[in-house]
Amino acid sequence: MTRTIHITSEEELPQVAEAILAAMNNRTVVVFRGEMGAGKTTLIREIVAALGSTDTVTSPTFAIVNQYRGTNDRPIYHFDFYRIEDVREAYDFGYEEYFYSGELCLVEWPEKIESLLPEEIVTVHIALNDETTRTFEIE
Repeated sequence: MTRTIHITSEEELPQVAEAILAAMNNRTVVVFRGEMGAGKTTLIREIVAALGSTDTVTSPTFAIVNQYRGTNDRPIYHFDFYRIEDVREAYDFGYEEYFYSGELCLVEWPEKIESLLPEEIVTVHIALNDETTRTFEIE
């Protein structure tokens, strides 16, 4: 089932983060699809905060993966595959250890590693309507 949420300001992002977390149903990999500048990292920052982390969330564009600590010291992994040129690069840093760890994995640019994604994922499509409004589809 798909849930659609329209927002008109960044102040409404916490409700989107809560909707994503509510949609997980024991799935641990969430992929974010949207064009450059759609707000993927900003939304991930809200999800990480909703999970009790006080860590600074930044896009792991060069590191590929950042790790944050949530409630009860649980790890939260944040991936950015934008710079991946070949899917084999994901094998090189051991993506399976993360994706199948049972810990939360938040993935930007999943298109770059489509064939490696687990079967059971939550997909968030972000449509950039204009400067301040976004439409989120959570599947």
